Amino acid sequence: MTGEGLDARFGRLWAASTLSALGSGMATVAAPLYAAARSDDPLVVAAAAGAAWLPWLLFALPGGVLADRLDRRRLMVVIDWVRVAALVSLGVAMLTGRAGIPLLYAVLFVVNTGEIVFRSASQAMLPTLVPTSRLERANGWLGGGTTLAQGMVAGPLGGFLFVLAESLPFLVNAGTYALSAVLVALIVGSYRGGGEAVPSVARSVRAEIGAGFRFLLGQRLLRAMAVLIGLLNLTLTAAMAVLVLLATQRLGLDSVGYGLLFTSMSVGGLLGAVVGDRLIARVTPTWTVRVGLLVEAGLHLALAASTSAWLVGFALFAFGVHGALWGIVFHSLRQRLTPSELRGRVGATTLFIAAGGNCVGALLGGVVAGTFGLTAPYWAGFVVAVAVSAATWRVFDRSAVAAAYAGTAPRQPVASGGDG
Repeated sequence: MTGEGLDARFGRLWAASTLSALGSGMATVAAPLYAAARSDDPLVVAAAAGAAWLPWLLFALPGGVLADRLDRRRLMVVIDWVRVAALVSLGVAMLTGRAGIPLLYAVLFVVNTGEIVFRSASQAMLPTLVPTSRLERANGWLGGGTTLAQGMVAGPLGGFLFVLAESLPFLVNAGTYALSAVLVALIVGSYRGGGEAVPSVARSVRAEIGAGFRFLLGQRLLRAMAVLIGLLNLTLTAAMAVLVLLATQRLGLDSVGYGLLFTSMSVGGLLGAVVGDRLIARVTPTWTVRVGLLVEAGLHLALAASTSAWLVGFALFAFGVHGALWGIVFHSLRQRLTPSELRGRVGATTLFIAAGGNCVGALLGGVVAGTFGLTAPYWAGFVVAVAVSAATWRVFDRSAVAAAYAGTAPRQPVASGGDG
């Protein structure tokens, strides 16, 4: 990677991130399987997903404060070892027959709380590891590793390990976090935000969160991207929540065909991550965002109107490419425009907005489909995508994006602590 401006320090971060994604993906597959083996109550099984999603709403914003107050590398190492302890406890309890669904929920809650802070710290740390000109490539590598490990390998591997022994996916996940902790610990240097060397304990967490919000609101490009991601996550999650019904009832697919739809999206995501930096440089970030908005609309239209599994599979593939490219552009813009001392909080704020869209969308999809028909969530998603495309098309003009990449975009002053 050195020849591309990505040195051994980034290589260790990439390996740690990819290993963590692999382990997390296996646990994500195994958790509902374990719950379903002990209860046929849909609410009990669904609560496993709730235990995983709830921390994103509760702790995303405080997690960003931690990522800005503390040395980010050391924070990531501590989080990994805490997650190792939680998963080993669960695995041992399963082996000894003492585990239960409440323990599973508790461990999922702890692990995903750590994931929020780990991700905020990792994204805030990245611009100090790679040259600014290589942020797109670095973000593409990170996204590609996650897509490959979590989206393509973890599912079948986690299911296979669960068949061998219920505890195996969770114990292997603990092993991936342990390796991640070692790799991050080997990254040389100090990675504290650019603020005070020793943060004042009297400084209000609420005020620090508010500073992150104000900075995001003061950046036109970042504000627009955050709102777009929140809204589009809402409609996408609503659509995916009932995709299994669309696949079986309209497309005539069995369980294997349904799974292949997600494989199509993952393959697109991996391709987008691999070629993303070069493609974005060729078509410009402006048109990457604009074409992506059209792809969003096209996906919902295909899901709403088509009965062809091939067309829907291609639409999901194109969406995967678009999702990877958008992630690269958004992360790179945010890392360029945000001062080091605010990167954790601004990144956590966008994670909070995205998670909010996911949570609301998961509930909304079933309600809309049940009330207005199976294709209603997709028609609603199409209308929303067209509306936000029209409303934000001019926000991402070439001059504004070029100014951001040149580091000359205006920045709103950051208010210091206080009780706000």
